[in-house]
Amino acid sequence: MTIFDIAIIGINMIALKQIEIGLYSAISIYIINKIIESIAEGINFTKMIFIVSDKYEEISKEISDKLGRGSTAINATGMYKETSRKILWCVASKGEIAKIREIANKIDNKSFMSIFNAREVYGMGFKKIN
Repeated sequence: MTIFDIAIIGINMIALKQIEIGLYSAISIYIINKIIESIAEGINFTKMIFIVSDKYEEISKEISDKLGRGSTAINATGMYKETSRKILWCVASKGEIAKIREIANKIDNKSFMSIFNAREVYGMGFKKIN
């Protein structure tokens, strides 16, 4: 739909030679798409972060102490070196992710992190289940 909107704006800008109106139209379409996206995805958008580090216990404690967020250590096997290790899994708000990255990097600058979007999160610290 956005591509279709951009095509219409582009054709109008070329045909009518009114660049200013086209730019205003593009801005309004962008804003409308962001509003629709926030309605569809929800305002309380959360993230999941997986942290691979040998210092997972220290990172988990710091996340708990500084942010009040819980985390879970998951048993895993690294296939590159075939070593057993723990992966730290944490769900947090968008704003807390930067703090978690900072904590993990400060404790272990060799940690590996992967961040995912979480559409719906229910439970303590998030949405309540009705």
